[in-house]
Amino acid sequence: MNTLGRVFRVSIFGESHGNYVGVTIDGCPAGIALTTEDMEYDLSRRRAGAKGTTPRTEADIPVLASGVFNDYTTGAPITILFANNNTRSTDYEALRNTPRPGHADFVLHEKHAGYNDYRGGGHSSGRLTLGLVAAGVIAKKVLEGVTIQATLTEAGGNTDIDAAIEKAVAEQDSIGGIVTCSVQGLPVGAGEPFFDSLESVISHAIFSIPAIKGIAFGAGYAAARMRGSEHNDAIMDASGKTATNNAGGINGGISNGNELTFTIAVKPPSSTPRTQHTWNKATNAVEAFTVKGRHDLCIALRVPVVAEAATAIAIADAILIKGK
Repeated sequence: MNTLGRVFRVSIFGESHGNYVGVTIDGCPAGIALTTEDMEYDLSRRRAGAKGTTPRTEADIPVLASGVFNDYTTGAPITILFANNNTRSTDYEALRNTPRPGHADFVLHEKHAGYNDYRGGGHSSGRLTLGLVAAGVIAKKVLEGVTIQATLTEAGGNTDIDAAIEKAVAEQDSIGGIVTCSVQGLPVGAGEPFFDSLESVISHAIFSIPAIKGIAFGAGYAAARMRGSEHNDAIMDASGKTATNNAGGINGGISNGNELTFTIAVKPPSSTPRTQHTWNKATNAVEAFTVKGRHDLCIALRVPVVAEAATAIAIADAILIKGK
């Protein structure tokens, strides 16, 4: 339910307005150099503060609670904690009766018979991606020689990201975006046919990020309009280097040694400042509804580093499985 991976296993825990959120990583090899300072760069990339992101700011200081000794991983489970300090839970009182359209409020209430923590989205909040980013830092260390880079290439249908954010702020409505991710230096042989194909495990990890609605590898949906002779990537040498990369670096579910590429579709945040309509359980009627609280107008701004982390986690697991 809250755990991903077969060898490199990542479990997230906590709620948006609980005392802590965090992550436990099991299956990490011993002897990897690791300090909290190693995490700061990626954590800072995820942190709010830029225009279009939530006004809620947290220090996001990681606490290495287990699995690290003398600045090296021990081979035991690594647990990392982050305190929640800047919460305003009263903003969410209305959600007991009026679930936000497009959000998980309604389904979580029904699934857990009303016992779920509804404050800030509870366990379904994007706040929990903090644990993914921390685990991703460790996964990147496992993947020595592999470089993963994700970039926001479009927001609100505009490749001018700054202009898109300015418009969203002016119109007080949320927008989505497109994130492009590439992996360099991945050797041939990671992944399995069928259920553990590299596309499958990466997609599983990517879809664990809230607000993700689509993923496409290589040529993606354009492949459906291509002929085989056009889509096939000619192999140019004994290393498997190809002239084109319509396959996105994966054949038959297995990495082929070329650059691994994919794009991600990120939906607009559900908590838009615009007035919407929703069902009020107390009055048994549809009513106008305005979201309270502090929210991102474009969560896609903060997705790239989370996408890198999720990709690293999936690939690290695939590599460690391959090594067994």
